[in-house]
Amino acid sequence: MAASKRLVVSCLFLVLLFAQANSQGLKVGFYSKTCPQVEGIVRKVVFDAMKKAPTLGAPLLRMFFHDCFVRGCDGSVLLDKPNNQAEKSAVPNLSLRGFGIIDDSKAALEKVCPGIVSCSDVLALIARDAMVALEGPSWEVETGRRDGRVSNINEVNLPSPFDNITKLINDFRSKGLNEKDLVILSGGHTIGIGHCPLLTNRLYNFTGKGDSDPSLDSEYAAKLRKKCKPTDTTTALEMDPGSFKTFDVSYFTLVAKRRGLFQSDAALLDNSKTRAYVLQQVRTHGSMFFNDFGVSMVKMGRIGVLTGQAGEIRKTCRSAN
Repeated sequence: MAASKRLVVSCLFLVLLFAQANSQGLKVGFYSKTCPQVEGIVRKVVFDAMKKAPTLGAPLLRMFFHDCFVRGCDGSVLLDKPNNQAEKSAVPNLSLRGFGIIDDSKAALEKVCPGIVSCSDVLALIARDAMVALEGPSWEVETGRRDGRVSNINEVNLPSPFDNITKLINDFRSKGLNEKDLVILSGGHTIGIGHCPLLTNRLYNFTGKGDSDPSLDSEYAAKLRKKCKPTDTTTALEMDPGSFKTFDVSYFTLVAKRRGLFQSDAALLDNSKTRAYVLQQVRTHGSMFFNDFGVSMVKMGRIGVLTGQAGEIRKTCRSAN
């Protein structure tokens, strides 16, 4: 009798797990039977592209972030629209690059598994593989997303480099992400570049009185002023000076020293929880950063997903069917 009760309990547990997976609609290995080669195909395209242009890593990571924060992770950032009315034409998205890698990955998949793999899943896989190509973290990517049909420039309202900690926390909470996720995902700033216009106020007119941001280390501010004159609109700056092409933990050391490039980086020290996470990464030399980054990326990849019969599987990623 005890054995049969245990069997019933085990079966109920499995049923609950199955129901949970179904309600979420995403799972690792979603295409294991319908397109088992999917991850290998995408990885090859990404690695080949990154060998030629390793600086594509940061824009590809940002592309996934920008997709998920507008209408959920539905591939809407990939769509083209007449008269530049799609998300990709919004100011925060104008610096995104690497759309050709999504196109090439999707084209390669369509040859092997036509009509099976969504563009939103392709983007999720590419974000992971781009980090691996930079010797950064790897994680198991949940798949099973379907593609949205809508992309509207007026819906783009993303966290900004100028945001304070209250706005950042609220923006992330509205997407089901917490303070730790905010810090860990900000750690993606370990790669890539920013441009002078995003710093002009911090360096020259922070409160409207010709002053600089007091939260920015004065020695670092002086160095930045040499590179960025008040009218400079083009000069690129390394987000993580000295290792901006490498995914590592030095970003947190810079933030702790008040040398984060953006106001949003400096803001991480303005809240007890986010500050504690930053200092923890410094204290432990980022021993858990790669693992934590993967966990937060999986969480972000669940935002507002379309699954089941919702949405569609696009034939090409730039246009709805």
